[in-house]
Amino acid sequence: MDSIAARLGDRDPSEVLRETASQMQAFSEDLTFPWDQPYRDGGWTASDIAAHLADQEIGFSFRLRQAVAFKDQDHTTQPYDQDAWAKPYARLSHTVAVQAFVGLRAWNIARLATLDLQDWLASYHHPERGVEETVDELVRFQAGHDLHHLDQLRSLLRP
Repeated sequence: MDSIAARLGDRDPSEVLRETASQMQAFSEDLTFPWDQPYRDGGWTASDIAAHLADQEIGFSFRLRQAVAFKDQDHTTQPYDQDAWAKPYARLSHTVAVQAFVGLRAWNIARLATLDLQDWLASYHHPERGVEETVDELVRFQAGHDLHHLDQLRSLLRP
């Protein structure tokens, strides 16, 4: 199993997806949260991570909808370069990033609630990882990705 998805363990991915939105909102409301601080030397700042999560949610949203829409066809998802997408992060507001993430996540959670079993089993080719992936695996990856970045953000709260 992919190391990001493995972070999920036995947790319910839908619950993790909902909790991440709440946690990001809580970070955003904390006036003392260190948005300009990197989670490690040379790493992204908390603000960069918020922007990345908003961008990742766009990618997740598109892949989810494409996989379901084309479930009866061989479909290859469109890859994207997260480093290229990250170039403007330093000039973007963490507040707007969190708002975008929370809104997009709510929309995606609502969309996930409409899926039937065939939708969850729909698959597509993921060229970045060179695998066939189901919607279920995509959702598990997304939840593990959330946990990965939430750990980075929480590390900034430790003394």
